[in-house]
Formats: sequence, C-alpha cells, structure tokens
Amino acid sequence: MPRYLTEPVRRHEDQSRTGILLVNLGTPDAPTAKALRPYLKQFLSDTRVIEIPRAVWWFILNGVILNTRPAKSAEKYASIWTQDGSPLLVNTRKQASLLKGLLGERGHRGLVVDFAMRYGNPSVESVIGRMREQGVERLLVVPLYPQYAGSSSATALDEVFRVLMTMRNMPEVRTIRHFHDDAGYIAALATHIRQQWQLQGAPDKLVMSFHGVPRFTLDKGDPYFCECQKTGRLLAEKLGLKPEQYVISFQSRFGRAEWLQPYTSVVLDELGKAGVKRLDIVCPGFLGDCLETLEEIAMEGKEIFQHAGGGEYRYLSCLNDNPQWIAALADIVEKNLQGWSGLPEEDGAARCARARALGAAR
Repeated sequence: MPRYLTEPVRRHEDQSRTGILLVNLGTPDAPTAKALRPYLKQFLSDTRVIEIPRAVWWFILNGVILNTRPAKSAEKYASIWTQDGSPLLVNTRKQASLLKGLLGERGHRGLVVDFAMRYGNPSVESVIGRMREQGVERLLVVPLYPQYAGSSSATALDEVFRVLMTMRNMPEVRTIRHFHDDAGYIAALATHIRQQWQLQGAPDKLVMSFHGVPRFTLDKGDPYFCECQKTGRLLAEKLGLKPEQYVISFQSRFGRAEWLQPYTSVVLDELGKAGVKRLDIVCPGFLGDCLETLEEIAMEGKEIFQHAGGGEYRYLSCLNDNPQWIAALADIVEKNLQGWSGLPEEDGAARCARARALGAAR
C-alpha cells in the first residue's frame, strides 16, 4: 500500500477553495454497549487523554474497562439520546450549517464549511477527504473548545495533522488554538444566561462547571486551568456578579489520581448542605449540549445537590445554535481567514492559461 494517497483528479481551470473544519470531541453511533465499545477504545487509547505507561494501561483498558464500562455508558447515552441522534452530533451539525449560512450572508460564498469528530463519526479523515474532493486548498481548523487543553484541542489537531501526513499534496493550513477570552464568546454566554434569568429569575448561587483534567497537567504546563479561570472571571464580570455569587468548578473525574479542583460534585454537595435555596449551573467550556452536560450535570448534579438538602436546581443549556454565539464564531473565523478569503480568488481561466504557458497543461 502506498504511503501517500493519490490526490483527487482536478483540472487547472478548477477554482481552489477555502475550507473551515470544525472539530468536536465525538460520540458513539448509537446508545448501545456494542457501539460504545469501539468508541471508548478509540477515545481511551489516546495518549493525550490517558497519560499512563502504555503496557500498564493496555491491561486496564482491555481487561477491565472495555468489559464493564460500555454497558454503563450506554445507559447514560440512552437517557439523553434524541430522535435525530446524539445531542452533540445534532448540535455540532447545526453550528456548522448556521456558520456556513452566516458567512455566506457576509459575502464568503465560496467557503466549504464542514465538521468532524475526533473520536467516532464523521471522522476527521473522511471529512478532510471530502473537502479535498471539493477543491479545498486552504484549510482553517477550529477545535470547538474555547479553553485549550492537551487532551482536547491538541489531540484534535494531532488527528488533523496525522491525516495531512498521508497526503501527497497538502493544503495550506491554519489552526485556532483557543478563544477563552474572546469578547464575542463571553458576551454570547452572558446574554444567553441573562435571557434565562429574565424568564425565571436569578439564582442565589451560579456554578460554572468546566470539564476536568488531571492535576499534574497543570504542573507540566497545560494552560487549561488558567484559561477556565479567566473565562469564569470575565463571564462573572459581564453578568455583574460578586465573587460570593459564583463558583468555578471541574467535573468528570476519571480514575484515582487528583484532578483539577474544586470538584463539581463536592461543590454541589456542600452548597446543598449549606441550604442554598436556588442554584443555577452552567458549563461555559461546552459549546453544545452533550452527555457531560445533559446527564452528568443536569441529572446527576441535581440529585447530588437536592439529596444534600439543596432547593431548586436548574441547569442552563449550552450555547448550541444561539444566534449571538454563531455570530461570534463567524467573527473568530473571519479574523483567522484574513489574507485568504479577503482577496479575490484567481480566475479559473487565468490559472489554466498560465499553466498552459508553462507547459503543464493536461
């Protein structure tokens, strides 16, 4: 098998195009143990996600986790699965479609906008292949994680670069590292929260829960913790909250190692025991609702809080297809496209004539 793939057939008069690839975490194809097993294997085999010696982890993963966890995870997915499929898949597809439409309204009608999942389907490899067939020669990669982490943003880019390494004729590539303090993103979050407060009132306490990562990653230089703190502070300022009115915490612990603290489950238990009458919780690091928000936070979190004696508990949804968020995302993309889409494409006939003059016609 050749190391480098054969390129799609193109003619000199074909116009080169610019592509925007949104990359999200991933989802199983169905809420079943059978579908969860390959998905979890791919996810938990990623050395960016699990930084344990490979030999040790291989036995844990294949001997224990993949024999027990798929069925348990399938039950959780089944509780939030929609008629259209996984919420994360549905929300990411909507974001890509709305982004394409808005960029088109702003005059970028030749762009190819698509999305892929780091784990599961649609795979990064299949989507980049499809974009290349559409003539994409400039590619902007947008990991859908506002806060950079090695186990999320970096591994998404790892997969993109792995695919590019198989290409004989690589496209020009740009990547977006993070946008945790982007003014449009913060404003969209604040407006989204205020709109829900206008309907049902403000809480006694707002919990901002971010996805957790092992504590040692901070010690080794991962900026994720600091970027989450900055997002939380900027959002609180935009909402006009005092320090005692909100808490920043971290969810989704895995294994026995220490993770970033405070843990969301502990915070909810403590606030419940303190008799907080009304608590709202939001997940600013998630741009689309998924298993971690709809099941772990909306369901399990409520049980923890109220079992400890807390009062009303309300989960505030992610931005999903919020128009202000889509506009902010379009702004981020446009800023990173400068020098690409801002200049007119070379006319196809002119390219063909130039190629013939050079004796490269085919």
